[in-house]
Amino acid sequence: MTEAPLDYPIDDLLDVLDLRREGSTTIRVASPEGLGEDLADSQGDVFSARSQPMPHGRVFGGQVIAQSLIAAGRTVEPVEDGTDPAPLDRPIHSMHGYFLRPGDADRPLRFLVERMRDGRSFSARRVHAVQDGRILMSIIMSFQEQAGGLEHQIAMPDVPGPDGLRSDRQILEQVPHPVAQETARRRPVELRHVEPLLLGPTEPGPGEQSVWLRIARELPQDPLLHAAILAYASDYVLLEPVLRRHGLGWGDPRLRPASLDHSMWFHRPARVDDWVLYTQSSPSAQSGRGLGTGHMFAADGTLLATVGQEGMVRVKGEAGG
Repeated sequence: MTEAPLDYPIDDLLDVLDLRREGSTTIRVASPEGLGEDLADSQGDVFSARSQPMPHGRVFGGQVIAQSLIAAGRTVEPVEDGTDPAPLDRPIHSMHGYFLRPGDADRPLRFLVERMRDGRSFSARRVHAVQDGRILMSIIMSFQEQAGGLEHQIAMPDVPGPDGLRSDRQILEQVPHPVAQETARRRPVELRHVEPLLLGPTEPGPGEQSVWLRIARELPQDPLLHAAILAYASDYVLLEPVLRRHGLGWGDPRLRPASLDHSMWFHRPARVDDWVLYTQSSPSAQSGRGLGTGHMFAADGTLLATVGQEGMVRVKGEAGG
């Protein structure tokens, strides 16, 4: 890991995801004796990393998710099946986490990984992302060895391809606001909205949208890295359908958004240096919260992942805002 941020956004992201292992620790459980092995003290692994610089100074939630995935994945060691000498590969298949408080992008992060269980087919990990002794995010992840079984998927929607769409970067570079231009300069994932990019207020409409995304450079053949970047990108625009439904834009000064939780199911291996279609919708908003759900497809129509996130979406001046 380098000490200073790199200028090139993709190199910067790869550096941020190159966590440093600090060592092992013991996860102690304050509970009466005799409650079983799952509630006994267990082994933990500690990793550290820096954050990407952000215009608003707060750590990007997708970055914390991706770093947590890298940390957990590095503790899932090859497991022999007893009959085949080749180790079993256990890629990530699901994660469920809560954002507990914002983080400072200028201060380092530490990731405490608890090895909850290694079974015959599944490995479970719990990760606490910590800064200055306070938990920013707590997330549970599950890894499963690849196996045969029932197979089906939903169809990819028929939407325009990425080649005829302008990139978000080109659009944001023309916005006369320092945050928009800084976002355009530093964002490592290329995004291309099928619907118009949501900047300011608009007419209320359907709570759904589609976005093409990719890393515009060939990446190493590392499934854990590709899964982590897919998770990273999943946090970019998942709450936008909530805003579209109510005619709001990210530039609205009344808006007070914040991610509350994040879930993701990884169905099939992904490559994020190829185009991925991210379709999103919002089934509900209430009590100052909005729910976004999404599906990620490879360009050939293969369903890669399903995502869900609820966020605080308050509008200042309205009831509860």
